[in-house]
Amino acid sequence: MAGAKSRTVWRCRQCGHTAPKWLGRCPDCGEYGTFLEEVERVVPASTGRDTPASRPILLSEVVSIADKRAVSGIAEFDRVLGGGLVKGSLVLLGGEPGIGKSTLLLQVADAVSRKGTSVLYVSGEESPSQIKMRADRLGAHGPMALLPETDIAAIEATALAERPGLLVIDSIQTMQDPDSAGVAGSVGQVRACTARLMRLAKDHGITTLIVGHVTKEGAIAGPRVLEHLVDTVLYFEGDTEHAFRIVRAVKNRFGSVSEIGVFEMREEGLVGVDNPSAALLAQRPKDVSGSVVMATMEGSRPLLVEIQALVSPTYLQMPRRLATGIDTPRLLQVLAVLERRAGLTFGQHDVYVSVAGGVRVAEPAVDLALALALASARSDAPVPEGLAAFGEVGLAGELRPVAHGPARLAEISRLGLAHAVTAASSSGAGAAHAPDGLRISRVSTVREAVALLDGRREPSRR
Repeated sequence: MAGAKSRTVWRCRQCGHTAPKWLGRCPDCGEYGTFLEEVERVVPASTGRDTPASRPILLSEVVSIADKRAVSGIAEFDRVLGGGLVKGSLVLLGGEPGIGKSTLLLQVADAVSRKGTSVLYVSGEESPSQIKMRADRLGAHGPMALLPETDIAAIEATALAERPGLLVIDSIQTMQDPDSAGVAGSVGQVRACTARLMRLAKDHGITTLIVGHVTKEGAIAGPRVLEHLVDTVLYFEGDTEHAFRIVRAVKNRFGSVSEIGVFEMREEGLVGVDNPSAALLAQRPKDVSGSVVMATMEGSRPLLVEIQALVSPTYLQMPRRLATGIDTPRLLQVLAVLERRAGLTFGQHDVYVSVAGGVRVAEPAVDLALALALASARSDAPVPEGLAAFGEVGLAGELRPVAHGPARLAEISRLGLAHAVTAASSSGAGAAHAPDGLRISRVSTVREAVALLDGRREPSRR
């Protein structure tokens, strides 16, 4: 480009902050050791004298795309997207290596192509023969086209010539824009390639799915502006050692951001789980202390998960407090309330807490189940058989009701559990929706809830 000059800058690979020299700590995001050297082109500012004016469009002339969704046929994937793929949208799927991102997108591409939509699958990491091997294992024999290419300009030209209904990019870190400086996977290249794909999707109505690698800290590699460029951001969660995988929407311009899709990894690929509550509780041990069933809400879906706690004597000066699937500050808060308001002591014990199955629970409704699991583990006494709990615990030890109580109770009853512990409502709202055959204990304080474990208080149904 005439008049363009180059300069060397240091850019944070986490947030995109630039600096004239290397910095040990990013002043924007606070991360250490994230600055990479890049060559950046400097284009002189335009005076605007030769720039033609753009024609505004009346809002009444714009055609809505809200109802133009393509259902892939994979129910759990469509659920996370809010009902299917929106025409011309740009969707980013992030996840750790080996968790199943390419497998899921190949299954989606196969399902969409079988419905008559043309699919162009661009692979920058695998050869066509490798993709063919995976397709044979998954039974994916739909009429999709493969393109082994990393040049984003060539991909753009091919997409404009073929006009596919669905474009899959695996992965964005392998793509390279010839008009931008830097190597493939650098901050500038990832941003430039995503920007070109966004314009391709918006200007020509080509639905685009791109894969983004996730760092060990759980963030999509590259600048944070990558998430702002796309319409939808999906995260693949779960442990590669476990069979279950969860796809969670953290950004969605066309639907809810709290929906999840639950999959099970099998020999034939990722299979949607129709009854995730039963699947997550299938391996729950019986007559073991520290295990409590909790009813959580993931979007519009109630889900039963197992909260596990282990309390053991410590030999350290500072006892351990470790949490998996639950925020550590929430664990520390519940421990403090139990010590102050329920008379339990944990000062000489290590505490370990986990949500079984690789699920992450971030809502306050986990407080009550977490408190009961900790109390059960502290006394080494199992909770009564068939008990589930949900509710928020305040710092004063009071229990507060949470939203979607009737839906949570219905899911507890549907799974065959007989006893639910929840917060008492001052207005009694929701009591009329109690399912038949489900015994409900509505308690006001965490001390009353802990007393239920050893039968010091008779459950009340209201």
